[in-house]
Amino acid sequence: MQETIVEVSRKDSPTGQRMILKPYPKDDEPRTLRVSPALLESISTRIAALDLDRDDLLFPSSERAAGDPLSRATFNTRHWRPAVARAGIDFPVRMHDLRHAHASWLLAGGADLAAVMERMGHAQIMTTQKYLHTLPDADDKALAAFQAVRRRSSP
Repeated sequence: MQETIVEVSRKDSPTGQRMILKPYPKDDEPRTLRVSPALLESISTRIAALDLDRDDLLFPSSERAAGDPLSRATFNTRHWRPAVARAGIDFPVRMHDLRHAHASWLLAGGADLAAVMERMGHAQIMTTQKYLHTLPDADDKALAAFQAVRRRSSP
């Protein structure tokens, strides 16, 4: 079984701890996603540099093996806000916005709606379709795809 760490207030925690383990994924349907070789290399380098074991956290609160979970506040202060500032983004951006951007970029790049649905873990195609509104040139791309298929089928 895989697990995830969830941060809760101590008063709402069944164990009295701020960080609790929960089964993951919530729908009990694990999925495998392809990632770039560059990302795999980056993760491998981090694992080696911190000498992490299989059960160690990849991003602990301190840069050492067997570190504690990183709190939401520490993540925001130490990592998220500085990264957003370095990117030159001058409007509020939430972590969940990255998920939305990922789906939108996949669709903008020509990914199949069903493939995006599967990658995002959506149970309904309607959930995935909401990301289509962000594509101003969607109709132009659809026409270009249609014309490309027609050219392939013409003698």
